Amino acid sequence: MRYTTPLLALKLLVTTSCGFLRNTPPPVHENTQTDHQQLMATPKPTPTMTEFVFTSPEVVEARNLPVEFTCDGTSATLPLSWENAPAGTTSFAVVMHHIPGPGDSHWYWVLYNIPATVRSLIKNSQGIGMLGTNSINDRTEYSPPCSKGPGPKTYTYTIYALSKAPEFTVPANQVNRDTLLAAIADRTLGNATLNVVYSR
Repeated sequence: MRYTTPLLALKLLVTTSCGFLRNTPPPVHENTQTDHQQLMATPKPTPTMTEFVFTSPEVVEARNLPVEFTCDGTSATLPLSWENAPAGTTSFAVVMHHIPGPGDSHWYWVLYNIPATVRSLIKNSQGIGMLGTNSINDRTEYSPPCSKGPGPKTYTYTIYALSKAPEFTVPANQVNRDTLLAAIADRTLGNATLNVVYSR
């Protein structure tokens, strides 16, 4: 079959166009999920072998604090453990606090003079270290969290590794969180935290 020049040119154009369309890659569909959502779902990195870490067998970082350890339960102190303390540590101090808003803080547990040989505190630990006062009733004892108002509240446990024991200018029954932090500012070798959440 013979084609005229215009018909031959048209056939060539159609054939080329079809081939181009067949070889064109499919369009890319953009992901509608935001990077922020993906980052929020990313687990916390695993600590290194030498990192000073603070953990509990009863709760993991940023998860709910069991009722047993609050005023709605038995008001028990949380069992805690730590490892990889900095070299030169001679004692530890532990503080549990909550910051409800700017310029405000509450503390529930102040414990210091924990021997360097100690690596854990059992539930309702007694006889280890010296107790400071809490801000709830101003007594030298542990005061369990009592979350007030709607929504979850974050409570932070912090352990401080000290090069030497803290020294105070106030009696033992007046040592609070602020007094302790001021006394250990020049002898803290490192610290580690554990954050827990509670909502009533």
